[in-house]
This record gives sequence, C-alpha cells and structure tokens, in this order.
Amino acid sequence: MLVEIWSDIGCPWCFIGKRRFEAALSRFEHAPEVEVRWRSYQLDPSLPERFEGSEVEYLSKVKGMDPAQVSGMLQHVTEQAAGVGLDYRFGDLKVANTFTAHRLIHLARDLRGAQTAAAVKEALLAAHFEQGQDISSHDVLAGIGADAGLDPDTVREVLSGTEYTDSVNADIAEGRALGVSGVPFFVLDRKYGISGAQPEEVFAQALTQAWAESHQPLQPVVSEGGACAVDGSGC
Repeated sequence: MLVEIWSDIGCPWCFIGKRRFEAALSRFEHAPEVEVRWRSYQLDPSLPERFEGSEVEYLSKVKGMDPAQVSGMLQHVTEQAAGVGLDYRFGDLKVANTFTAHRLIHLARDLRGAQTAAAVKEALLAAHFEQGQDISSHDVLAGIGADAGLDPDTVREVLSGTEYTDSVNADIAEGRALGVSGVPFFVLDRKYGISGAQPEEVFAQALTQAWAESHQPLQPVVSEGGACAVDGSGC
C-alpha cells in the first residue's frame, strides 16, 4: 500500500502529524508492506530565503494577527509537540524559505532511495523546529545530507543549481490537483485523504480500512466461456 504525505518543512503540525502517523503505522500489522512517500508542499512560496525576524513577527505580519495571539498559538503547538516527544523551540527558530530543503529530499530519494529521503525529512524538521538551524543554508543542508549518507560536496553542487526544481513544483501541482490546500495531507492508495495532524487512532483506522479495500479478493463471475487451467490440465 502506498501512503503519500504532502508536507512542508516549515509547518509545525507536519512534524506532529508525522509522529502520530508513525505511531499508528508501527502498530499496523501490514506495516512492512506500506511504502511511505514524502511529497513537497510550500505554505508560503513568497517567503524570502531568510526572513530577518522571529516566528512571531513573521506570522503576525503574514496573518495579520496580534503578536500576543500568535504567541498563544505557538504555545499550544509546542504543548501538542511535547505530547509526541518533540521539543519545539520557536524562540530559536530561523524563519526560512523551504524550497531548497525540499530539493534535498528529492536528491536523497534519487541517490539513496525512500529510506534516506525519510531520514533527511526527519532531520530537516528537527533542525528547523528543535535545533534553531537555518534550513535555507547550503552548509546546513550539506551537513544534513552527509549525516544521511550523502556526499556533502555533491549536495552543495546540486543545490547551487536548479536540479529537482521541477520535481518539487510537480509535487506541489499534483497536491493541488488532488485538493490539497493545507498540510500535512495524507493520501492512502489514492483512495483516502486525511487532512491535518489527526490523532493516532484516526490514522490507525484509515490504514486498516484502506488496506482492507485494496486487498479484497476478486468476486467470482459466472461465465460460460472457455478457460485454461494454470496447471495445464485443461484448456
């Protein structure tokens, strides 16, 4: 079964949703047969490579909200993150455009496969929300790539150009075509869509239901036509 997850590295609920989905998947009896594919999405493509200001200042400017209201919202998100073992530090967060970081995920998948891409995705989220790193920095991205087994010089060379730009844009376009307007957004076997960082139980139920529907045996159809037996006993 294929699970595709549209997600932005700059989205705090995406990291929380990742943890809740992974918890549900760890209890799913068919987990080894589930392929998870991370898809790119950008909540704010117009964001400069590096915003000179805090997360509170950025969200206040973009959403037109009172800074005190934004601080309260971030406190709530921080508490939700702590509930799944994440240590959000919005005071240290570097507000940055995520497009180049998404390109790194595609590079990792192309060179080393889905598991390496997933490791890079995890490291990018942790770097952004827990470690206060600038995920638009090519040096930071090269270090994350190196930790995942990629050659850092190759990472720098690729990111200095435009490779995988089309791949990121294709993910975003495909997500919008499927009706994705916010992230995280989970698509199971292109049959079920789950919006948001839902509770673990919701993901568990969706996995079970999607698996059952995708693996129903064929129903016999009465026919008078001839047929060949697999063992060659009749044809």
